[in-house]
Amino acid sequence: MKLALGAILICTTFAIITAIGCKKNNSNDNSGGGTGNTGGAVSITTVVTAKYKSAVTVAVSGSTITMRSNGTPDHVSPYWLAGHALYEAQIAGQNTNPGNIGVQNYAMTIPTNPAEATSKEATSLGPIGMALNGVAIYNDREGGNVPVDANVLKSFDRAGAHPGPGNSYHYHFTGDFIGNDNANLIGFLRDGFPIYARKDNDGSYPSNLDANGGHVGITADFSTAIYHYHAANTAYMGSRFYVLKAGSYHGTKGTFTN
Repeated sequence: MKLALGAILICTTFAIITAIGCKKNNSNDNSGGGTGNTGGAVSITTVVTAKYKSAVTVAVSGSTITMRSNGTPDHVSPYWLAGHALYEAQIAGQNTNPGNIGVQNYAMTIPTNPAEATSKEATSLGPIGMALNGVAIYNDREGGNVPVDANVLKSFDRAGAHPGPGNSYHYHFTGDFIGNDNANLIGFLRDGFPIYARKDNDGSYPSNLDANGGHVGITADFSTAIYHYHAANTAYMGSRFYVLKAGSYHGTKGTFTN
């Protein structure tokens, strides 16, 4: 009887330790390449309201969040009109496109609890997200839905941005201001998932990103593992620029109007 009781105690203790260990490992998992906590269990509301800059108004209504901005950056650029306080000359080796930084009327509505979509939708031309300063984020393609070529590449300022039709200034790449060779939170995409710069929370470059440039893990902003995107870690065409987002959305996109 004593032997049987001892065996029961040992088995029970082992099961408890194992369960605790598994729970700890799961809560801090940073290895998922598109799997894990993607079912909408993590709310982004607190991070969105805390991290978006004062130029962006944030309104929460039920299960959605709407961010509104005028689309203008809070940093220097050659695309400000000469005489503007934030105007600077274009960097060496680059040219300036026709156009300048114009005032927009952006409104992006995303879910408070983003979830993985059953069918992944490809990102398209135009705004696919909003940076924390209210500037639109675009993918890696230009008019005609073709990849940015060598000529277009010459038009970007050191922020990795340039103006498009309607003087809509927007980011295609990382740059000197929103996040580059670091783990900075850059903003959120239209599906509600956050996008970060090239490094992971531990300072390493993630090696387990899925086909859409994301994975599941904790970040400096989310202590519970959440799917998030990273900027690419390969210099685009050997330039100083790194693509912010290529491929499809992980979740279901919300609206982005102007």
